[in-house]
Amino acid sequence: MVEAASTAAKVALIRERKRTERLAQLRSNAEAVVSQCPGSSLWLFGSLARGDWDAYSDVDVLAVAGDQATADQLAEAALAIGMADDALALSTTDWLQQSQSQDPYWRAIAKDALCLAKG
Repeated sequence: MVEAASTAAKVALIRERKRTERLAQLRSNAEAVVSQCPGSSLWLFGSLARGDWDAYSDVDVLAVAGDQATADQLAEAALAIGMADDALALSTTDWLQQSQSQDPYWRAIAKDALCLAKG
């Protein structure tokens, strides 16, 4: 019983270390991307942001910028450098509206999202 608890604790530490390393890498990449778009931000959402990721989890990011065209460019840049598997793009106004909406999809994103970088 004690051995199982010890193994579980070790696995939890390894998972947290891997998540911390992955977040540091994502933040570094995000800073490079948002530096090209003042006033923009990149957010991580989904299982990696929540901490319940597994080996099959993808990396989901939300690109937010002053206007939709810039948000789209930011999302494309994040995808182009391989920092994300999926990227959503919203203007700042749309993100504020969605994050406060009653839609369960957007509420979940707003609740769990981690800011990777702000430009």
